Amino acid sequence: MTARLSLYQKAENELYKMDSSVKTKFYDFCHQFRIDPDHPSLDLKPLKGDGRIFRAKIDRSYRALLARAGVGADGVPQWLIVAVRHRKDVYEELTVAINRITGEIEFVDLGVVGQSVLQRAGLQLTPAQDEHTAPAEPTPAPVVTPQPAAPAEPLLIGCAPEDLRRLGVADALIGPALAVTTDEEFDQLIAGAPRLTAEVLTGLGSGMSVDEVEREITQPASTELEPGFENDMAAALTRTAVTTVDDDIRNVLAEGDFRAWKVYLHPTQRKIVERNYSGPGRVSGGPGTGKTIVALHRVARLAAALPPGHGKPILLTTYTKNLTADLRSRLTSLMDPALLGRVDIKHIDQLAQSVLNENTAPGAQRSLITDDRALDVLREVLFEHDEQRWDAEFLFDEWEQIVLGQSLGTRQDYFKARRAGMGRALNRPERAVVWKLLEQFALRLNGMGRETWAQAAERAARYEMERARKIQTRAERKADIGGGDLAHLDDNSSAMRYLRHRYRHIVVDEAQDLSPAHWKMLRAMVASGPGDLFIASDTHQRIYDRQVTLSTVGINIRGGRSSKLTLSYRTTQEILDQAAKVVRGGTYDDLDDGTDTLDGYHSLLHGPAPEYVACADWTDEITQLAAALKQWRADITQPTEDGTVRDPSGTMAVCVADGDMAGRVAADLETKHGITTATLTKEGPQGGGEVHIGTMHRFKGLEYQKLAVIGASDGILPRTAVVEKYEATDPKRYERELKKSRNQLFVATTRARDALRISWHGRPSPFLPL
Repeated sequence: MTARLSLYQKAENELYKMDSSVKTKFYDFCHQFRIDPDHPSLDLKPLKGDGRIFRAKIDRSYRALLARAGVGADGVPQWLIVAVRHRKDVYEELTVAINRITGEIEFVDLGVVGQSVLQRAGLQLTPAQDEHTAPAEPTPAPVVTPQPAAPAEPLLIGCAPEDLRRLGVADALIGPALAVTTDEEFDQLIAGAPRLTAEVLTGLGSGMSVDEVEREITQPASTELEPGFENDMAAALTRTAVTTVDDDIRNVLAEGDFRAWKVYLHPTQRKIVERNYSGPGRVSGGPGTGKTIVALHRVARLAAALPPGHGKPILLTTYTKNLTADLRSRLTSLMDPALLGRVDIKHIDQLAQSVLNENTAPGAQRSLITDDRALDVLREVLFEHDEQRWDAEFLFDEWEQIVLGQSLGTRQDYFKARRAGMGRALNRPERAVVWKLLEQFALRLNGMGRETWAQAAERAARYEMERARKIQTRAERKADIGGGDLAHLDDNSSAMRYLRHRYRHIVVDEAQDLSPAHWKMLRAMVASGPGDLFIASDTHQRIYDRQVTLSTVGINIRGGRSSKLTLSYRTTQEILDQAAKVVRGGTYDDLDDGTDTLDGYHSLLHGPAPEYVACADWTDEITQLAAALKQWRADITQPTEDGTVRDPSGTMAVCVADGDMAGRVAADLETKHGITTATLTKEGPQGGGEVHIGTMHRFKGLEYQKLAVIGASDGILPRTAVVEKYEATDPKRYERELKKSRNQLFVATTRARDALRISWHGRPSPFLPL
């Protein structure tokens, strides 16, 4: 007899914490179970409390708890390992059920609930009998803590059992949830609860009403279930986050916790990934909510549905080069190499350059110029024209945001252009002067054979839009003649006959940082239709001053094709609370005509509150930082139970406001305190040091176990130059610059998973929630 084994996510989490010898024996157990579940050495027996749960021997001390999950399509019996426990921690009251909201299999262990809570809920745990293993010592009955004479009021006093049932709380945990009276008991209950139950209880415990929890948490996770779903374990298994033991167990045991973050999808995320969109779709959410994971799984699903072929009809793109490398690495762990080969993975500027190379004659290419160098060229133009009414930064912003952003080709187009959000108003004579200066600037760059990244993107967009126009014209001609051959009508029959849109599907991560030209190029690269574009974004993390309304660039997200994620899987609630205060009070768009908020953004993880450190001067700040890093290193390298010592490299980071400060920090840490560093660049970390150092821009999309933000002083966040330059002369530009600075700090603080430390000398930044 053979069997198929799957591993429940909570069982995986238990395995991570166990000695390596137990992991090895567990793998041997799995191998034996798949061959013959009834082998006498496994001693497979049902528990008395729940007939669907069985226990089997891994070794003398450890037990696997399994649930029957029906029979697969191939007739092979399916089993789900729901827990791996020491024999003393196996109780008859363990239960497994199918959640009425998500349709997933849920394992509930009342052993994680405090004894005082169980007593108030009228529950008693009974140790499971294990006849074939003589206990080393008698297993004592659970100790019951006496009830106080005047019991405290339950935390969820405003909730009724039917409320929790409607919200999706596991039946076995409804009584204990209503009996909880302290925060410690509540946290203990949530930590051991199935995922939807944990999210619902977290929401209620944070002050959300029953209706709010239903709207923000339960409804997005709900799925349509057939009558009798509660007894169909085989169908429920397909909806449950599991790892197939046959293929993945060795990787599971080796990789540790991050595997779950890379692979598993919450029901809310899975619904977004698997949805059949009639047009462009979008997912938004705060840092760590899994937007990138959803985007990667979306790519994998689209690739799996492709017809046979060898081309690359799917594009995965994002803003920066280092993020693209990270996406490629993570996608590799999700997809078969053959399918991965059908995905084009490029950052947005690389994509634009490929279009320009294709459309530019050899020798006529323009080389790229940095924005700083381009500003110097613009200053030269202003000096030569003795123009003092506008500074170079204002004109450069006008050129990128308005002229290039709206693809304005003539002065008349510029006269008619909308300049919403640009701040300083310009009348017609002023626009005429600005246009003349910008025209001279563009001619100067062209004469140098140079162009900015924004120019390159705008040119690439025009090439792609022209390509799309030809495709559309040809399709209309073909429709007019009833679908016949158009070779006799094509100007260049060989090229035109095979002209197609470059991609069938495009997936965009970190979409909030793309420019209007980028969006026009992407829109032209894929035909409008089902699943054409999938967009992951968070405008609270916009760190480049690019305002885009998707509907104005031909991307229309209507009819409920937008979803929002609110649960962070990366950062503790304590860090999220402080990070949210950095951007609180600001108004954020949703890349369209609506607004975005962090309402409902929360985490099930808990840890120490962020540390705020005022320092006397720069030397004191570096000295205290070095001491903190050394303590973190000691914490990380503390040997585990099996003697393993973790390598701290890449687990700690220091975030600063600019590149000059990054260089100073690295030099001081290495020369004065003996701490090795690696600098974050576009290519990733450069150097083999244990502490990564980089600017807030470089931390986009990254995460670290422990992170320090230094130099968070007034005058740096925000820059004194910004305050002095725009506060009185251009209030709207001033507010935009402040928001950009706030967003950078928000991005920096949410890169921390477990510990966050923020320091300054002088006056602290007004953005800090002190």
